[in-house]
Amino acid sequence: MNSIRKLIVWGIIAAAVLLGQNAGIKRTIVKAQDVSGGHQAIIASVTIAPGASAGRHTHPGEEISYVIEGEGEVLIEGQPPLAIKPGDGFVVPAGAIHDAHNTGTVPIKLAAVYYIEKDKPLATPAK
Repeated sequence: MNSIRKLIVWGIIAAAVLLGQNAGIKRTIVKAQDVSGGHQAIIASVTIAPGASAGRHTHPGEEISYVIEGEGEVLIEGQPPLAIKPGDGFVVPAGAIHDAHNTGTVPIKLAAVYYIEKDKPLATPAK
């Protein structure tokens, strides 16, 4: 991929991250790299403030997360609520409308890997 195209892709990812999140959540991209099957792997550090939620959204691929700190609940449409705590992991299927709520008193800290379709925004708000 040439450097101009990489710059455009990074700009799209950054805009999606900044515009697609509310003040209670912070996604910091650690690494993004093209992988097989026309996809991109994005590794991110995610923090959700106490009492905050990520907001209902989707991803154009799977989200695979590991809980480092904090407690909360992951709500995936059509599934029962999933309580999360340090040491837990969870997978959100591609395209699933979901949200995460911090139910504790300290920030939730996640290590997240997004396996998404290349050239698509990382997250899209859902109604």
